[in-house]
Amino acid sequence: MARFWVLALCGLWLTGIVAAQTTDFWACPVNVAGQTLHVYNWTTYIAEDTISNFEALCSVTVMYDTFEEDSILIDELRAGNPNGYDVVIPINFTMETMLDENLLQPLNFDNIPNFADMNPNFVKRPFDPENRYSVPYLWGTTGIGYNRDRVGQTITSWQQVFESSARVAWIDYDRLMLGVALNLLGLNPSSSNPADLAQARDYLVANSQNVTVIADDTGQDLLAAGEVDIVIEYSGDVFQTINQFPDQNIVYAIPDEGTVTDITSLVIPVGAKNKPLAEVFIDYLLDKQVSADIANYTVYGTPNQRTVDEGLIYEDYLNDPAIYPPDAILSKLFVLESDAAIETLFSTTWQEVRALTGK
Repeated sequence: MARFWVLALCGLWLTGIVAAQTTDFWACPVNVAGQTLHVYNWTTYIAEDTISNFEALCSVTVMYDTFEEDSILIDELRAGNPNGYDVVIPINFTMETMLDENLLQPLNFDNIPNFADMNPNFVKRPFDPENRYSVPYLWGTTGIGYNRDRVGQTITSWQQVFESSARVAWIDYDRLMLGVALNLLGLNPSSSNPADLAQARDYLVANSQNVTVIADDTGQDLLAAGEVDIVIEYSGDVFQTINQFPDQNIVYAIPDEGTVTDITSLVIPVGAKNKPLAEVFIDYLLDKQVSADIANYTVYGTPNQRTVDEGLIYEDYLNDPAIYPPDAILSKLFVLESDAAIETLFSTTWQEVRALTGK
């Protein structure tokens, strides 16, 4: 997407931190210049100028790394955060595991005043009911991306995906794929019952005849390259591909049967090298315009109510039910829960699916 907003060097008072002279937009505290911040985020999950603008506003250096699977992130933290990441961005169900294993630090909200702008629907979630450790970043769904010209029809359901004669790519993520299968079977998408997981495994294997590849979060790239016709992927990744290749008739759909919705959070792990600067960065990301830039660029939903209320989200995105779903669709979405036992069970079962499908 080629539409960007250049941040002005102005800001608002950060409670508890000495701030620069301010106007109506975010400004960096004067006492952080020359410092370094280490950030670990998903790929394709931030605007192109978000980091460079923060560096310019604060006169700091950001060491920015990316990962493609939550398992990589949590393994990094379990190893003691050897790279000293100050801010990381997990999905909601991984948050539960991180908290269970004491991998996160509580936040000082005196340094994050923009938290007050969050939509109440995205705070005090079960994985962090008091928001002691996290603030919401973005949200989206896992659904169906497809090339309508190659498929030859409009797809609105999981059943159509499983029955299609087109070439299909699944996403290589145990919680998502098995969670969808469990939901379709009328079972708990976060079940810890091995018998339920066996049913989900058998369901996926029985419906894998059209699967060309199980992709490492690259299904959108395979779709654009014409290597597959249908993908199971994150909503924002597909919408970014739609914007990148407007000449292709690529569509994203939330299936009628429902699907996974996820909320990613900004958190500070144990072993962070610069917690105060991390909180400054989190507040910056929650600024109404910065939040809008990120949501508009990544095409994920923003949890920032002020951003929405002030009309900073592109109107065509805000009116797209596949990006900001109405209540009728929201009622069919479900969140995943986790703990160490569930994590192990899903991982083992997914390896069985991979072995039985030969993918």
